[in-house]
Amino acid sequence: MSDRLTEVSRYFIPPDLKQAKRRGKEEVQVLQFEAIPEDMREIGRGKHYLIKTYGCQMNVHDSETIAGILQSMGYSPTDREEDADVILLNTCAVRENAEDKVFGELGRLKPLKVERPGLILGVCGCMSQEEAVIRRILQQHQYVDLIFGTHNIHRLPFLLKEALFSKEMVVEVWSKEGDIVENLPKARQDGLKAWVNIMYGCDKFCTYCIVPYTRGKERSRRPEDVLAEVRELARKGYREVTLLGQNVNAYGKDFTDRTYTFAHLLDDVRKIGIPRVRFTTSHPRDFDDHLIEVLAKGGNLVEHIHLPVQSGSSEVLKRMARKYNREQYLELVRKIREAIPHVSLTTDIIVGFPGETEEQFEETLSLVREVEYDSAFTFIYSPREGTPAARMEDNVPYEVKKERLLRLNRVQDEISRRKNEALRGQVVEVLVEGESKKNPEILSGRTRTNKLVNFRGPKSLIGQFVQVRISEPLTYTLKGEWVETESVAGAGM
Repeated sequence: MSDRLTEVSRYFIPPDLKQAKRRGKEEVQVLQFEAIPEDMREIGRGKHYLIKTYGCQMNVHDSETIAGILQSMGYSPTDREEDADVILLNTCAVRENAEDKVFGELGRLKPLKVERPGLILGVCGCMSQEEAVIRRILQQHQYVDLIFGTHNIHRLPFLLKEALFSKEMVVEVWSKEGDIVENLPKARQDGLKAWVNIMYGCDKFCTYCIVPYTRGKERSRRPEDVLAEVRELARKGYREVTLLGQNVNAYGKDFTDRTYTFAHLLDDVRKIGIPRVRFTTSHPRDFDDHLIEVLAKGGNLVEHIHLPVQSGSSEVLKRMARKYNREQYLELVRKIREAIPHVSLTTDIIVGFPGETEEQFEETLSLVREVEYDSAFTFIYSPREGTPAARMEDNVPYEVKKERLLRLNRVQDEISRRKNEALRGQVVEVLVEGESKKNPEILSGRTRTNKLVNFRGPKSLIGQFVQVRISEPLTYTLKGEWVETESVAGAGM
């Protein structure tokens, strides 16, 4: 395979971060996914695929779409690498450790590819949109057959056909602003919970984040298309829908033919017969009073908001280009809590951002103590090539970053444990998602506030809403006892 570098498919359009930064007024097209061409509908008959997914909920949803396309081509899913005829790594570009995992996985899969030359090994997702990643795969992993990006998942049938019948490495990565493709097939996993994309891309350009370059500019799906998808999920009996976007609060801001915001969409989704409605992720800058007003109506709109703060220091937030300061964030939290008293707030926090002083880190600790999040995703800063922050002096020593992360986690763990302890003896509504990953004898599900609850009960409860009395609160999960007389098969609103 040494000469494959010269055999790259004609589809190669290299990612261009400079071009991505020059956001133009290129019109976003709404395309309709056409049926799988007749000569490709049976191409996977008797064959199997395996998708390994890294990263956020958007990647998980993309994998559902990829799986839907592959199944439309006749492929069946498998969990066994040795049985797979197509293995795709759907990648994340947000953090360096995710990238390292993918390259480690490619190295691990090389012997399988050598043993079975007919296996199609592909890389897709956000990493594929990065120039450095493409270069590294072309130079060091020439046994990879297929690379495609986030904008052209709908072209998978053609790309896979090319990879199957060509000796070339097929690379198609579009460095463009992105279109919207409707009617893509999806292979959703459990029939209980569904992700629904309401928009794509991000225009915030936080200095540490690669997503605006990998996912393109903000573009909203038409409300009629979103609502039709949610209604169809309700008709099929789905219990929970999560509305997805890199920044859901910016939904509708790109419409030129109507005034229709995320608050309007959420209010309309609220009237559809889905027992629970969630959304992620919110950017505090775009979280307006109208949205708070709609969320306060309750019903199937759950009392959980993921509200990434990233830092408690206004100076650090400015360097991050987050477009809000500490005081504005705390005022937003105050408004939310006033309107939704029992809301569960979660967040994302980065420690050790370039230039972060001990005093600025202490401001983050004090904000965490003041807000009292139910839980937090905490990370050590690592630079991403192509972002403005990567050009800043990364002057916080790694040992200092680790020590700050430990201190932050200790503070948050104490708050999480105390908040969970307040639920001791209370009866909560749980959507039973399945068996616990650690013990098949235990059932597992989530409350409206997104807390994980484990309890004993018959497998027939999977897919139902049940009432569980909390008997043993832990830091990250809750243990409880099924209250049989109060179980409900329908909505728990």
